[in-house]
Amino acid sequence: MPALVEEFLERANFIASDLDWLLSLPHDKFWCQVIFDETLQKSLDSFLRYTPRQYDGLENSNLAIADMQKRLHRSVFMIFLRMSTHKESKEHFITPNVFGEIIYDGFLFDIPKIFDLCIIFGKGNTTLLKKMIGNIFNQQPNYFNDLDETVPTILQVYNSICVKCGLMWENHFNCPQKIDGQTKISPMDMPLQEFKDILLYLCDTCTTLFAFLDIFPEASRIFQKHDYIQRLASFYEAIIPELENTIKQRQFEEIGLQSDLWRRLSHSRKKIIETFHHIISFKCLQPILENGSEHSLTFIEDFLQIFTALLHQKRFLTDYDEQFPVADDISLLQQAFPALDETRTSYIIKAVDSAWEACSRIKPTFSTGNSQISSKSAASQVSAINGEMDQDLRQPEYETDDYGAGAAAAKVTGIELESLISQVRDILPHLGEGFILECLEEYNYDTEKVINNILEDKIPPSLQKTDQSLPRKVKQDEESVLSMRRNVFDYDDFDVYNRNAVDLSKIWKGKKKGEDAKTLLDDKTHITQQKERYNAYRIVVENVPVDDAQFYGDDYDDDYDDTYDVNQIGANDVDSDDELISRRPFTIPRVLRQKEEVEDEEEAEEEVSKGTHKEDGLKRDLFVQDPALLRERAEARRATFCARKGIKRDNAAVTGMAKGQGQSKETLTERRKKETNKSFRANHNRRSLADRKRNKGMIPTSF
Repeated sequence: MPALVEEFLERANFIASDLDWLLSLPHDKFWCQVIFDETLQKSLDSFLRYTPRQYDGLENSNLAIADMQKRLHRSVFMIFLRMSTHKESKEHFITPNVFGEIIYDGFLFDIPKIFDLCIIFGKGNTTLLKKMIGNIFNQQPNYFNDLDETVPTILQVYNSICVKCGLMWENHFNCPQKIDGQTKISPMDMPLQEFKDILLYLCDTCTTLFAFLDIFPEASRIFQKHDYIQRLASFYEAIIPELENTIKQRQFEEIGLQSDLWRRLSHSRKKIIETFHHIISFKCLQPILENGSEHSLTFIEDFLQIFTALLHQKRFLTDYDEQFPVADDISLLQQAFPALDETRTSYIIKAVDSAWEACSRIKPTFSTGNSQISSKSAASQVSAINGEMDQDLRQPEYETDDYGAGAAAAKVTGIELESLISQVRDILPHLGEGFILECLEEYNYDTEKVINNILEDKIPPSLQKTDQSLPRKVKQDEESVLSMRRNVFDYDDFDVYNRNAVDLSKIWKGKKKGEDAKTLLDDKTHITQQKERYNAYRIVVENVPVDDAQFYGDDYDDDYDDTYDVNQIGANDVDSDDELISRRPFTIPRVLRQKEEVEDEEEAEEEVSKGTHKEDGLKRDLFVQDPALLRERAEARRATFCARKGIKRDNAAVTGMAKGQGQSKETLTERRKKETNKSFRANHNRRSLADRKRNKGMIPTSF
């Protein structure tokens, strides 16, 4: 109805706005509002009580309502998350002792609220919930006492369900039966609505407890203090068969109601078994894996005693062994403690096998692990003809959360798959591997079923149309990532993916060490490289023979010759005739000359210079001193000056080695001294003097 939808959205929007306002408050105001606002606590309690659970399967087709529910769901979770955090930052926090008193005395959290938080927000928020619940129990140990007092109430709930169904539960606190009690009513005779309420109550209780133990497994110790798993197994043995028979035999008028009740009962069965396994794992199996064989004897004894006490619960053992094989757990115990009593373990395994026979069920040979409570429960359908239902269970369709995520049969690959195919081909060699592979997938990789159904021609219609000589598909090798790689550095000198060898001389660690001056000066390879170039300039021809016919041809032009004979070319020039005509003689570079030629030229130059000096008179000093000698003298003068002034100069220790080669301890010490004392010279103490003036009031501090 549009009017009701509009009214709901309006009210929900008001609540969501208030919750968002509460989350936006600072730390102190938030906690004042949480502690003293009673209407807030009532609103949060009503949300936890009436919000739909995951297993209810209620989906709203109205997108506006669905979005509003998600908004409220998130806001409520964030408020509880903030309420469970005592320290938000270094400035905003509450001491752990005060925090524990506030949440306990103010009833901000209690055991029912914690149960509801786990079942409502468990999907997708497991990590945050574990921190929340762990922080609550750690900061306020009184919650452990409350949980200890809650466990008998939970057991009383189981007892009430059995009483409502007219059953006697062996662990119902040994309460005497009332003489004037009401007449027992079997589930077949009770009203339909009451029967539905019992199933819903059972489903809600089992799922909530499993969610809590999955989030906070430390609570398993408190549950086991009351022999919880033994009583849970006996409750399962008493109530589950009775409810199953009632659902199969009772007539239901509503279409789909019978299948819905069956799914909820299947869900309850699964959660009871998984709760049992959680407690067993936390109490017995995990300590064995963590502590090793030294301290595992006590836990092994507890495990054996628990299962020895449950051997008479045939139906429970069968369902538990189908989901969590007992033989696997015992094998784990034998690996942890090789000296385990084989008589006791074999007795338990045989008792479990006899439980399968007592329930008229065949134990599956191929274990699928934690997949389903029954391997034959692929289609639990209600027959419209006789109203009967298949005995085995199947995974509830509405169960989509993390707690009940049933997995399909494990896919076999590799060597194990090849072994299964070869087993079938040894008996039926005419079949193709592709056909055998499809048959194995159809029968959950059970070779006995495959061979038996093929020989009896009982394979499903989908496989009958398949060619029995079908070969196996060859798996194409996928292109490797390296072959698909594209990069701008492909095929360069350092591309190790496309080159088998890399020039290691171009690779070094740290700063590359350069050659010293002596090696660099002794290297004369550049002279050899330039010789060929200059040798080409050494070939000089003074007169080049020219064929007259090449330029002038056969005909002689007398007019042209007479014209230029008249003009006196260069007659009035200042330059002499030999300067215009003669060429400058070619001179070979000194570097490329032979040693004898160089010596002859030097002697000639000396003779020329002697003659010149004689002519000039006085001899000039053209000697250029060695620069290294000049630097050495300057350094000596500088050292003398520093010694006279008392200045210590040791720049070598400060300079140190080249970058990338590491520095000595002495260098680091000298650098630190230089950095510390540099303000005592030059103009490096301006900042300290400015601070000194400012402290005396000579410079204003604000502008």
